[in-house]
Amino acid sequence: MLNYNTTLKEKKSYSNLKISPISPIAKINLRGNKREFLAATSKTIGLILPNEPNTSSSSEKLTAIWLSPDEWLVVTNSIIEKQSNIYELENSLKDTITKSKLGSVVNVTDQFIMINLEGNNIYDLLASACPFNFNKFMKNKCAVAQTVFAHIDIILHHKDTNNLNLFVRRSFSEHLFSWMNDAASRM
Repeated sequence: MLNYNTTLKEKKSYSNLKISPISPIAKINLRGNKREFLAATSKTIGLILPNEPNTSSSSEKLTAIWLSPDEWLVVTNSIIEKQSNIYELENSLKDTITKSKLGSVVNVTDQFIMINLEGNNIYDLLASACPFNFNKFMKNKCAVAQTVFAHIDIILHHKDTNNLNLFVRRSFSEHLFSWMNDAASRM
């Protein structure tokens, strides 16, 4: 069942930087590598899964993030209302993918917390505790990076200029959020 009691409750604003936890959104992990898997998934979600490393593709309702040659994270683009059936997407994917033994479908909604970073100082904040070189990443809309920030594994999705989503495991989210707020307050 979707956990509506998010660990992060407040938005923070600093000079040229906003840090906002986004909750709740559905997150589905997909794994498969057969041509039939890709065709069935694309038909079910109405979106072609990205096949280039470190990229993403989006539709009006969903975003698919490339994680590995046979793994994607599919997230909803808008917040899910408590009364809605977030399992409709998961169930239709399971009917198409899992029951046909084409791949796996796992609901990771409660496993990851999504934090939106917006503003001119995003990359200054990230560079303060991340070994990743953001020069190419910041110029490519829809780019994806899996890296560490303050010794915590994260997934970054470049949505638009000075706007990205950061995915972190729930168990590390409070520490990461606190660390980011401390670092942002000193910028």
